[in-house]
Amino acid sequence: MSAVDTPRDSPARPERSPAAPAPRGWRTKLATFARRAWNMELGVYQSVYRFVFRRPRVPVGASAFRYHSPVLTLLVVFIVLSAVEIPIVDLIVHRWTWVRIPLLVLGIWGVTWMLGLLLGYLTRPHAVGPAGIRVRQGTELDLDLPWEVVRSVERSPHRVDKAPAVVDEPEGRTFAARIANETNVLIRLEHPLDVRLPQGRDRVEAVRLWTDDLDGFLSAVRTHIP
Repeated sequence: MSAVDTPRDSPARPERSPAAPAPRGWRTKLATFARRAWNMELGVYQSVYRFVFRRPRVPVGASAFRYHSPVLTLLVVFIVLSAVEIPIVDLIVHRWTWVRIPLLVLGIWGVTWMLGLLLGYLTRPHAVGPAGIRVRQGTELDLDLPWEVVRSVERSPHRVDKAPAVVDEPEGRTFAARIANETNVLIRLEHPLDVRLPQGRDRVEAVRLWTDDLDGFLSAVRTHIP
């Protein structure tokens, strides 16, 4: 692999995947939203547990690569402001218990949720190891890409504002795990792959992601794809 591209010897590229799935009904969308909300809620507390007991979710023998830098300052600001807000609101409404207790519970829950969101990024990094690449995005995404389905990995800075996670690109139907609307790695697949994404199942031919350590990520890939 060169400094930019990591190709593999492979047969001719397969045909393009079919068009995007038909729009889903409102019941399906509601069920998907409820499932995502529940999974995120559980993930918040799992992330706190993993951080406290130093148990990051990294496969054995794999190298971890973080991706939270573009949003770290924003998350820290929100966490600090939310924490400061709790005693201020409590001081204002302390005379009215029926108002004070719900607001106190809501405030503590909000700080815990924001902290868990940040810790989800810290305890679930991308991973490159003997089994393949694991693409992560907090508690919502854990995409397993074994080496046998990876065609190439390359440096590819890319920024798109307000775009859906799955789009049609020259590389084919592409899923982008953006951080602050940016990605810097493009993974082309050997063939269209059915994957489970936060918004439901889809079929993709390429994956984009952001990593804070681009050179280190590509170097780790080189050890598995000559």
